[in-house]
Amino acid sequence: MRRSLFARLLAASILIAVCAVGATAWLAVRTTTVAIQQEQGRALADDARVYDQLVGYAATHPDWSQVDGLVRELAASTGRRIALLTPDQKSIVDTDPGKELPVKASATIDPLNLDRSLAPGAPGDRIDPRAVGPFQLSPAERDALRRSAEAALPCVQTRTGGLAQLVTKPNGRTQIETVNPLSVNGCSQLALDRAQPTELAAIGKLNELFNDCLTRRGLSRATLKLDLTWVFDRPAVSAPNGGELVDNCLTSSRKEQLDPFVAAPAVLYVTTPGNTPSASLDLSPANQTRILWVAALVLLFTVVITVLAGRRLVRPLRALTGAAQRMKDGDAAARVQVTGRDEIARLAAAFNEMAESRARVEELRKAMVGDIAHELRTPLSNIRGWLEAAEDGVTQPDQALITFLLAESRQLQRIIDDLQDLAMADAGKLRVHPEQLRVADLVDTLVSAHRAAADAAGVHLESTVDGDPELWADPVRLRQALGNLVANAVRHTPAGGRVTVTAHAEPEAVLFQVADTGSGISPEHLPQVFDRFWRAEKSRSRQSGGSGLGLAIVRQLAQAHGGTVTAASEPGAGSTFTLRLPR
Repeated sequence: MRRSLFARLLAASILIAVCAVGATAWLAVRTTTVAIQQEQGRALADDARVYDQLVGYAATHPDWSQVDGLVRELAASTGRRIALLTPDQKSIVDTDPGKELPVKASATIDPLNLDRSLAPGAPGDRIDPRAVGPFQLSPAERDALRRSAEAALPCVQTRTGGLAQLVTKPNGRTQIETVNPLSVNGCSQLALDRAQPTELAAIGKLNELFNDCLTRRGLSRATLKLDLTWVFDRPAVSAPNGGELVDNCLTSSRKEQLDPFVAAPAVLYVTTPGNTPSASLDLSPANQTRILWVAALVLLFTVVITVLAGRRLVRPLRALTGAAQRMKDGDAAARVQVTGRDEIARLAAAFNEMAESRARVEELRKAMVGDIAHELRTPLSNIRGWLEAAEDGVTQPDQALITFLLAESRQLQRIIDDLQDLAMADAGKLRVHPEQLRVADLVDTLVSAHRAAADAAGVHLESTVDGDPELWADPVRLRQALGNLVANAVRHTPAGGRVTVTAHAEPEAVLFQVADTGSGISPEHLPQVFDRFWRAEKSRSRQSGGSGLGLAIVRQLAQAHGGTVTAASEPGAGSTFTLRLPR
């Protein structure tokens, strides 16, 4: 009765200790995380705001002559030193002059080349939308457009149930923003998106620069629209990377046109009053105090629980500690002798079970890693090969190719779902899903799947099927087995060689043969070709591809179908693998 009470008290103490330490540790981590996030978030928000304000100034002013007031206002609101210098390190404005600046600048202010880390919403051409230059409307044009938009707004709101509002673009154009742009049509006699004289002149100049660039790069002339889309004046001449060249011409032309209207690039330095970079972490005193108190509570709980529970636990736990240390050092056979029936004994038994389970899991993990690397390579290579062929124009992306790629992806998914079953194939638990299939169709699909890889290796791949035999087998598993044999043959056949896939029926079985004209396998190595992870030093090395699992998996799949697989080879003349499956 005394031992039982002690066991209960000990279990309760351990539970309280675990809960207390876990709760206080979580509190400490949470408090520290929140404090760090607050400090970092404040610094990053300030830096992003300074960058955005200065880029906006540069986008709307031709020089930096009037930026002093804005910089000092930003420095006062953020509590930081802000220095703006030309690229050759000449000062434009500095809120704390005379002190040394950091070696690395915080950012470069250039409205025509935005920094995506500080402006994550930057457009693809990295030109600030506020940089409108010659597209800036005159006051009369802005007023006329706004009056037209205000007149049309009630009509659009009626059509959209109130989901419409006026929006002013950076160049002064007023537009009606709505979920249904077509609802604007018919609400005003004046088309709100009609180009104004200022915009027509600016787009005309931009179109000249754009076409000059296209001509220099050998592309057809084009006409730009106000929304910066274009239409070629005549059918465009096909050229490598033609679309990218047109985009580059448009971007460079826009930058050339906007350059006189924006301020020149400048280098920005943002530092704390102590002259350290603003991105450094400096916790506030309140956060520092909070973290110290929480850390002290964690330490106090740990010491109290350790003193109360350690005296009773130290002796029986020494054996567990020693076994755990031996297991850490690589002794997979480390075990603990189990004596008694109390909680420590159950812990020792659980440790032994964990060690056994760990050994099994580690063994399965190693096998699974190899299986995954080998089994996923072949279908992925097939898919990539055909896609590259389609991209290079070797084949057309027709319905047949799409159907084939879909079939390959489905096979890949099936292999992934059954990889764990393959790891247990030695125990005879591999699942197959047999169905009636035509051997000729299977062989044709197999050869088509590996044609691209064979052509890339300079190997001629062909097939022959005698008659029209049928077979009761799992089509996915059978394609997997034959695919491993074909891939292995192509991999070890030199350029100019030949790989032949044949199939014929016998009274009780169907024979598949994969023959190559490769380097062959020496007689002393032939009995080992189906062993897991086996590779000969020369012809079966990792440099030629493979992980040493393909032929082992073929044997497992053959056995799962009640069949056999054999190999015959002559060094220098090639190898022949025969897969025999009962009909």
